[in-house]
Amino acid sequence: MDTSPHSSNMVDVNRIQLHYLDWGGSGPILLFLAGMGCNAHIFDKFAPRFTDQFHVLALTRRGHGESDHPETGYDIDTLTEDIRLFLDGLKIDRAILAGHSLAGIEMSHFAALHPERLLRLVYLDAAFYRNLPEFSIMQAKNPLRQIQNPGLNADHYSAQDYFAALKKAFPSLAAIWGSVIEEQGLHELTIQPDGKVVDRMSSTIESALDATLSSYEPEDAKIRVPTLSFAAFPDATDFISRETMTEALQAQVIEFFETTRHAWLLQSMQQFRRNVPHAKIVEIPHSHHYCFIKDEDLVFEEMRKFLLED
Repeated sequence: MDTSPHSSNMVDVNRIQLHYLDWGGSGPILLFLAGMGCNAHIFDKFAPRFTDQFHVLALTRRGHGESDHPETGYDIDTLTEDIRLFLDGLKIDRAILAGHSLAGIEMSHFAALHPERLLRLVYLDAAFYRNLPEFSIMQAKNPLRQIQNPGLNADHYSAQDYFAALKKAFPSLAAIWGSVIEEQGLHELTIQPDGKVVDRMSSTIESALDATLSSYEPEDAKIRVPTLSFAAFPDATDFISRETMTEALQAQVIEFFETTRHAWLLQSMQQFRRNVPHAKIVEIPHSHHYCFIKDEDLVFEEMRKFLLED
């Protein structure tokens, strides 16, 4: 049940409609951008905490949630242009962008193209470098890719059944599951004429977004505005399921997270520090990719302090 104190609106952008939430507030515009597979509702609990100092919004990109799902337009230029036109549509001259995961490349590209439209940037575990050798090594060695999750391919006729399969397939989601994850998840589902509950995002859109992530050439060195980056280092325990994994596989997952995955995350953090030397980086050990959920108070306090600096 959606209990977050926001208004829900649509805006015409690039010949499609994009959905956004508005929590109100007074002060500079603070615009939250969700990660891949998520929509504006992922910030239902976190975003309202800033309304005493900022006018807080969250945008749902194309192909997600209640926004339109065209089969094209998932290249980095179009995704970034969607953000610019959204700001234009709401007559917003300059904004603070705070983005999670996939939104990191959108913010970096936006900073390279439209620096005059930005006040500050906040990367919510969103500063990754998929062009590093460590990323290819990580992909090749990831033991989680060995796991088959037939439950996700089964037919589901209620959102709760679908969510149960999702939590079983992805223990890391189950570790942070709550009203926010569930509410945003409801906006990513649709019911077919036969009553089957399925993901709104097509495989074509998912593949297009994956291709954009893989091909993006980092532009972080062009960032000139004050920047904050949260670097979350997750524990393997959030990814382990004793129900679906053998003890041997559990041991492989732990070793993978402590060595291979950690090495890529560390290299990404260090590369961002080199590319954006003026950025403040907050490293969060034993955290989660959704750090603004698992470590909400820490992220809020650091982000608020950064945003209110002179």
